[in-house]
Amino acid sequence: MTQRKRGRALGLPFPGTAGLWNAITDVPGVELGEVTLISGEGPLRPGHGPVRTGVTAILPRGKAKAHVPCAAGYYSLNGNGEMTGVVWIEESGELQTPITITNTHSCGVTRDATIRWLVGRGVGTGQDWGLPVAAETYDGDLNDINGFHVTAEHTIAALDSARSGPIPMGSVGGGTGMLTYDFKAGNGSASRVVDIAGGRYTLGVFVQSNFGRREDFTVLGVPAGRHLLHGKLRGKEQGSVIAIVATDAPLMAHQLKRLARRVPLGLARTGTVGNNSSGDIFLAFSTANEQAFSLRSGLLHMEALGNGDIDQLFTATVEATEEAVIDSMLMADTMVGRDGNTAIALPADELLTLMTRFGRM
Repeated sequence: MTQRKRGRALGLPFPGTAGLWNAITDVPGVELGEVTLISGEGPLRPGHGPVRTGVTAILPRGKAKAHVPCAAGYYSLNGNGEMTGVVWIEESGELQTPITITNTHSCGVTRDATIRWLVGRGVGTGQDWGLPVAAETYDGDLNDINGFHVTAEHTIAALDSARSGPIPMGSVGGGTGMLTYDFKAGNGSASRVVDIAGGRYTLGVFVQSNFGRREDFTVLGVPAGRHLLHGKLRGKEQGSVIAIVATDAPLMAHQLKRLARRVPLGLARTGTVGNNSSGDIFLAFSTANEQAFSLRSGLLHMEALGNGDIDQLFTATVEATEEAVIDSMLMADTMVGRDGNTAIALPADELLTLMTRFGRM
């Protein structure tokens, strides 16, 4: 097995200035953890395997400040999917819990386990109940999805293991069994650093990437999928994508919703059109204004960028989304799952040859 490399390491000229780790964890305070479940091979035996799944946990302010909400907004491009807790986010403008992402039939497990984790740590959510954010994409092409292998204990382990710094990408955590443009994919992330109104801010995007028709696959404007047609497993548009946008720029809930609405522009750069079968759901949050969000009543004082100053954050969202999707593919190895189903890795050497031929290198 060869060592997989991210797009920038391969020389792909993605625009924008990335942070230190080029990941959502470049945003100060954000922590990410995951549990990966891989076992068994051969014919599908529901309840036994093969297992190719997992769970990813994102803590906006880290474990130490999990009780402090963030301003947040969400957007659904196509709703054939699930992200719990967004009704309250739309109402309150706040994200009050960690985020978990897993496979479609384990979404409820990770949601409930997040409450257990919060209660077990004596953290709470600032009120007498919790409405955690849990999201999903479908991994049944490779995984025994009806075997319900993700447990509350796995979720709690992912939350407990959350950390800052560089994060693993590709076939890990909730992204273990996912495909994108009919190549093996999974988790991807990227970040951008921007200077606005006298301040320097970081924006990071995380994707659990599981969508796309091979023929539509595009890299920096190059129609790569039309030239890499071998080894398709799905052979059709199927799947979903969850994107989480984090920033330390001071933004209000309605501005964060506007960031979430820019995620589809980054996805479109990779070729997708958001088909009927795809659940394309996005959440954006800001870690700014911590002191104000630590209070649950009284007169709160917050800072916010003016709407005229957030174009660079729109650009950062689009650029980081595009790069995160491509890296979710480049960092994933070929995987054999249930019934011998094989999701091939994106061949980096063939891609680079195409990029050179089209003048992008």
